[in-house]
Amino acid sequence: MRVRFAPSPTGPLHVGNARTALFNWLLARRHNGTFLLRFEDTDVQRSTTESEAGILEDLRWLGLTWDEGPEVGGSRGPYRQSERLELYRSRARDLLDAQKAYYCFCSQEQLDAEREAALASGEQLRYSGRCRALPPEEARARLAKGEPAAVRFHIPENRAVSFTDLVRGLVTFHTGVMGDPIILRANGFPAYNFAAVVDDGLMDVTDVVRGEDHISNTPRQLLFYEALGFPPPRFAHVAMVLGPDHHPLSKRHGATSVREFREKGYLADALVNYLALLGWSPGHDEEILPLDELARRFSIEGVGHSAAVFDEEKLAWINRHYLKWADAARLVALALPHLKRAGFVRADRVTEQAHAFLAHAMPIASRSIDRLDQAPARLRLLFVYEPQLVLSRAEARAELAAPGARAVVEALAHDLETAPRLIGRDAFRAAAERVKQRTGQKGKALFHPIRLALTAASDGPELDLLVPAIDLGVDLPGDSGLAPIIGCRERARIFATELQRI
Repeated sequence: MRVRFAPSPTGPLHVGNARTALFNWLLARRHNGTFLLRFEDTDVQRSTTESEAGILEDLRWLGLTWDEGPEVGGSRGPYRQSERLELYRSRARDLLDAQKAYYCFCSQEQLDAEREAALASGEQLRYSGRCRALPPEEARARLAKGEPAAVRFHIPENRAVSFTDLVRGLVTFHTGVMGDPIILRANGFPAYNFAAVVDDGLMDVTDVVRGEDHISNTPRQLLFYEALGFPPPRFAHVAMVLGPDHHPLSKRHGATSVREFREKGYLADALVNYLALLGWSPGHDEEILPLDELARRFSIEGVGHSAAVFDEEKLAWINRHYLKWADAARLVALALPHLKRAGFVRADRVTEQAHAFLAHAMPIASRSIDRLDQAPARLRLLFVYEPQLVLSRAEARAELAAPGARAVVEALAHDLETAPRLIGRDAFRAAAERVKQRTGQKGKALFHPIRLALTAASDGPELDLLVPAIDLGVDLPGDSGLAPIIGCRERARIFATELQRI
């Protein structure tokens, strides 16, 4: 089995196209086949090297490595259509010599006039065949004079073109509704349908898995395979990915590219898992499946006919699972750009000590967020301590006016003056127990004033995780790359002092 993913480098990798790449990759891995990548970059006006580089990076990030293609090579290259132009021209000449194609000298004005006339009469929009009967010698003479000409394929008349789609079953088209398509433009560049067939034929592609928007291309392509002497591949056309309004997923629905979801803090594992479920079911009501397990189970037979609706809430739910399972050091590396934007990371690189500290603190965030871009908000209380702000709020003042609340703050400040740093859950719990014994307060009456004093916030992450992380970060050197952290001893002292002024 040889499958391919053939994007056009005209923009970022759309998640719908990423799903197509994923289905092809899974199919190849399931059957010990070859997954090849090629770029259909003959749209010289819109294709860019930046888009190509972005697609390569996104595929690697998703874990969809290719066996043949750009940067890895292979025996069927080159793998960019812009580097294969002579192959298309050669095959077009073969069809001209076999009288299966002909030169077309029609101007754009003539073609536009034909189109307008067909629209006015309600006829099928297709090329009239005006140049089909041109004698070869006349065509050669006009070419010799420098008259521009495209090459059109001669569609056979009165034929049914059928194929068995691996998703949709038997599909039939009739050549009576097809005009003669251009296969080589006057500028020497191939048309999409022709180039794709030449490439798939020469690269020995056995299976083509693509979106259902390509179904109408298939009958022409089958005729090209036949005319060029290539065995046709098996085709599988999968349903489109739609937005919540059941229209094709687009910018109006929010993020649509792999890069955007990556930048929002979704893990590659989660996005791949979710994309696999858009139109395919592993059965047994299972939804959390890593890439290697997806490859073990995937089959085209499990792909449904109905369009899949992209639900970012479902993606977030899956991402939450992967965040909880992920290695903390890996999460730190992925969260650093988000922490830098928040101002908590203040250098291009952090020291190993700072990285280890963040890995220790990461469970504060990873247990309760959907995406890594939410991590700074959960870790904020490590780096930001604003007692004056919280004490200016009527709600906090009312809480501290409760019986025993001030005594808890004062006892905490007194205890931490001589106590060791609160590194570890047991050290924090021991300090809380000493404050309890000194004040007689317990439960919420004990822990809420402690929270206010040590975090300057009325709510937030679990104190058993947050407080030890605060004191662990105090000794980070100034060149660690992180914003400075005020320790619990200093926090309790500052808060008790500020409280006395109220």
